[in-house]
Amino acid sequence: MQIIITDAWMAKSRAYHLSGPRLLAAILVLAVVVMLLSAVLYHWVFLKGARDGWPIIGSMVRLVVKDEFAQRDRYLKENIELLAKRLGEMQVKMTQLESISERVSGLAGLNPSDFKIKDGQGGVYIPGPNLSLQDLDSTMESMDKVLGIRSDMFTVLESRLFEQKIKKMMIPTQVPVPNVPIGSPFGFRIDPITGRSALHTGLDFPADVGTKILAAAGGVVVTQEFHFQYGNMIEIDHGNNLITRYAHTSKVFVKKGDLIKRGQLIAEVGTTGRSTGPHLHFEVLVQGVPQDPEKFLKAGGERLGARAAASAVMER
Repeated sequence: MQIIITDAWMAKSRAYHLSGPRLLAAILVLAVVVMLLSAVLYHWVFLKGARDGWPIIGSMVRLVVKDEFAQRDRYLKENIELLAKRLGEMQVKMTQLESISERVSGLAGLNPSDFKIKDGQGGVYIPGPNLSLQDLDSTMESMDKVLGIRSDMFTVLESRLFEQKIKKMMIPTQVPVPNVPIGSPFGFRIDPITGRSALHTGLDFPADVGTKILAAAGGVVVTQEFHFQYGNMIEIDHGNNLITRYAHTSKVFVKKGDLIKRGQLIAEVGTTGRSTGPHLHFEVLVQGVPQDPEKFLKAGGERLGARAAASAVMER
């Protein structure tokens, strides 16, 4: 390609020969120059129009600003909704944590209200830096992790305390016939029928026929039958090879296979079987071997009072 430039004043002409690569380079340089000039001109016109309030430019500026504010509002709204969701989740965890703490306090024998008193706080006010959305989100995330750890810890603690409470409920510490002194203790005695020395394998609770008999602990009824010596008899398995036996009853309100709660009404005092009068014969067997039931009942703290009352009556 050949370009001829003529100078009319000096009556001269110049010819430029452009090959393919040179022509391409010239076109690129020209395009870049035009783009730069257009950008500068657009920037100058846009700023000039925005400052002077030209109608068209002003409308464009307002649209751009409006769009920026709309994007900012949308961004803030999305973040606020996200934070609100996170806050709601934390509130749910706080509620769950409070519920678990109340149950744990109850299992531990503590009053939950003693831990709800907020400590007094105060001091000189020294304002700190403003929190950004990122700082707030990071703080809430840390609190969420702490709440999760505390919730897991309380759940494990509740499980352990509940397990211990269940084990205690399965130990026969409930007096089967409340407010009745022991008539005949565990150990060797003169048999009331034969008059000879014999081992008494339980405790006797003399009471009127029809007096309520309560389960000494929770468990499962494994025997409910008439025995020629024990009369109407109930045996409750409490686990760990521990069984309680209730004999000479008049009425029975449970049957084999029933789940029994501690303190539940299971029978009434009678004089069935080998008996000289209405009373409850109560036994505790560990691996089939009779144990002194009073050792278990003393663990419940009730047997001592009954023993003291009986002693006071005997002294009078």
